Amino acid sequence: MGRLKKLKKIRIHHEGTHILWASFLLLLLINAALYWGIDCKIPFYVIAVASITVYLLMVNFFRCPIRLFGKDTEKIVVAPADGKIVVIEEVEENEYFHDRRLMISIFMSIVNVHANWYPVDGTIKKVAHHNGNFMKAWLPKASTENERSTVVIETPEGVEILTRQIAGAVARRIVTYAEVGEECYIDEHMGFIKFGSRVDVYLPIGTEVCVSMGQLTTGNQTVIAKLK
Repeated sequence: MGRLKKLKKIRIHHEGTHILWASFLLLLLINAALYWGIDCKIPFYVIAVASITVYLLMVNFFRCPIRLFGKDTEKIVVAPADGKIVVIEEVEENEYFHDRRLMISIFMSIVNVHANWYPVDGTIKKVAHHNGNFMKAWLPKASTENERSTVVIETPEGVEILTRQIAGAVARRIVTYAEVGEECYIDEHMGFIKFGSRVDVYLPIGTEVCVSMGQLTTGNQTVIAKLK
């Protein structure tokens, strides 16, 4: 199957479909009850404005833009998420590599797209989910103590990289589509994190970094590093 056929070309992410429909019906019932149940319409207008605002924020959260990288992907590492670069440093990675790695972390706020993309082309070597805490995602301990999902990918050149989806203080569910043995591609969705979170990418020491601290990233568009 060609890579283009594997793309999930959707405008609203399917992870949000049931939530959006349920929220719409609940808000509709609440507003209808206020409109028909009380004579004073001021509470209705206040709640109606608040309901529209909250619902639009939810639609914004679950939006899923169609993006194609459109360039040569050899040895390229793209941002797996929309957000802001909060960490670029060498760290000890003790779950899989058990050695020092270059870690680049992207923090996603509540207003960012929360779909996650594969950062490289390759073959999936490991997928693991770990239950944990729900501390603020930008804290250093969040990478190893929060609920998280780990995906290890081996590139066509034989380089292994690790991507870790991390739940935040608000996020309570991580969805990962990766399965061991499958081929994966830049442009393809890796998963989704619901409501505020972070994604870490662990790369070999010596990898060329193409972003800076505080830089905003666009998932599947921003080149964050180039492998040697």
